[in-house]
Amino acid sequence: MNEQQLIESCRKGERIGQKELYDRFARKMMGVCYRYVNDKETAADLLQEGFIKVFQSLDSYSGAGSFEGWIRKIFINSALEYLRKTDILRDAADLDNRMELAQPDSSVISSMSANELMELVCELPTGFRTVFNLFAIEGYSHKEIGEMLNITESTSRSQFTRAKQLLQKKIKGLYQRG
Repeated sequence: MNEQQLIESCRKGERIGQKELYDRFARKMMGVCYRYVNDKETAADLLQEGFIKVFQSLDSYSGAGSFEGWIRKIFINSALEYLRKTDILRDAADLDNRMELAQPDSSVISSMSANELMELVCELPTGFRTVFNLFAIEGYSHKEIGEMLNITESTSRSQFTRAKQLLQKKIKGLYQRG
């Protein structure tokens, strides 16, 4: 089934189309969910909720832009909604004010694999990880992130800078042990 046929099948509520859509995107979207919540069980719950939203919202997909990008946005918004609901982002500004970190040195990062780096990103405090994911991976501006998370643009910038610094500290720690 090509993408347009798949979308039409799902819009008609056909189980075979829904299963194919799920099979085609579940692995990638699980990765998106896990990057934000860093807990496999919660990420699996978000995955299911996200697909329900995708199926319920298919009529709003206009065909403009990437279908995968449209789906990804639903999953990101679901993850952010979960983080806001559970108030996990509440302490982000406090963490930002308490962290005293060295200036980053990006020379070590170039020798790491993407998977190694993503594992370290998952270890970041929730606020830092969320801003890092939205800015560095998803490509949102700090202004957009501020609006999404109900924080100021400068807080978003600061959280991102602190996330990079904390990552650098973790990377140096790994290489000093090795």
